[in-house]
Amino acid sequence: MRKILIVGAGHSGLQLAHGLLNNGYDVTVITGQTSIEIRTGRPAITQLTMPTALELERELHLDFWSAQAPRIEKFKIGLFPPGMPPTIMPSSFENGGYGIAIDRRVKIADWLEYFEDCGGKVVIHGVTVSDLDYFSRMFDLIVVAVGHGELGALFDHDTSRFSAARKRALAQANIFDVALDPGEKESVGWAGTAPELGCFFLVPFLTREGPCHALFMSDRPGGSMGAWPARPRPDDQFAWMQELLRKYAPPYYERVKDAELVDGRSTIAGMLQPQVRNPVGVLPSGGLVLGISDVVISMDPYVLQGWNHSARCAKSYLESILAHGDKPFDRDFLERTFEEFWEYGHTAQHWSEWVSTMWEQQMPDWVQEIFALMAEVPGAGDRLLKGWNYPPDFFTWLYDEQGGKKWLEELRAARGR
Repeated sequence: MRKILIVGAGHSGLQLAHGLLNNGYDVTVITGQTSIEIRTGRPAITQLTMPTALELERELHLDFWSAQAPRIEKFKIGLFPPGMPPTIMPSSFENGGYGIAIDRRVKIADWLEYFEDCGGKVVIHGVTVSDLDYFSRMFDLIVVAVGHGELGALFDHDTSRFSAARKRALAQANIFDVALDPGEKESVGWAGTAPELGCFFLVPFLTREGPCHALFMSDRPGGSMGAWPARPRPDDQFAWMQELLRKYAPPYYERVKDAELVDGRSTIAGMLQPQVRNPVGVLPSGGLVLGISDVVISMDPYVLQGWNHSARCAKSYLESILAHGDKPFDRDFLERTFEEFWEYGHTAQHWSEWVSTMWEQQMPDWVQEIFALMAEVPGAGDRLLKGWNYPPDFFTWLYDEQGGKKWLEELRAARGR
């Protein structure tokens, strides 16, 4: 039986660990926190589990929350140009699909406990590079799911690959008593962007306290959040977030103006530097380790692709490992495993780049007209969520003038009917 070590109990690492365990591998997860410490710790950035990622979790019997979490079947996606009325595009997931947003503390703690219940080995301990050197003699493969500190430094920045990496300021508040959008269910998600405010999301969210909403904002450093203190008090932070929405995205403000924080530990504020790294780390003894998901392609929070990206990376790595059989996990295998995922992974980078630069340049007239028709023609906006769930679809119209203009003609015809 092949022995595999997963270092770190994050989303992709635990999904891969469960997949390997289900296929008969001897799997150990080593993490610096117990499930109780994870469950009672500080909040993390809100992540949306897209319909396809949710299906990948179901394949491994890891979808524990769909019966409790609000099902996000629809989004209202808004563009807020300065001095002009917003463009609000209703968008639904395909074929009755839905997404859910789960507090990371709940999801990761539950998955870690379930992994141990299923026979996986869990070791609670900090890990150094020297430790990995020792472990490399005990395990057939080591997958690193920790992207910071000493372990993160094993993976060099890769300047040869396309990256949309930009340093981001971010803020989040978990809130109760969000006002219903007139005529809509509570489970509708909202996503928006404005040049003065960056990207912002308001999504139904399941925490250990029950359903609530997560309000998330991400902007460039020195932007709308640049005047905030480094560690704002939770009440002050939420008040500043409300004020920014009142000023730049009034429909959002109307929904959250009377909301309240879930508790005194319901906010996050900080900085994040997304990046693309080389996937193979070299230990002092010459042993090799493989980085996974955010360790090697950390996603820009601007487009809320984190868990979609992590789930697909774990699935891709699992398929590569299973197909490899009993052959040695050498450098060629590690590099090829990452390359197979990069075929998908780079598409999310392009989506992030497009959104990051949309206010910095004049959008082509045909793109502007498509967005206008998405606000008018029933079902037209669904194409946005199709791409959000599967970013390669954007290459068929948003980045491709010929494909985009062809679809535009179809939208014009649909409006005329």
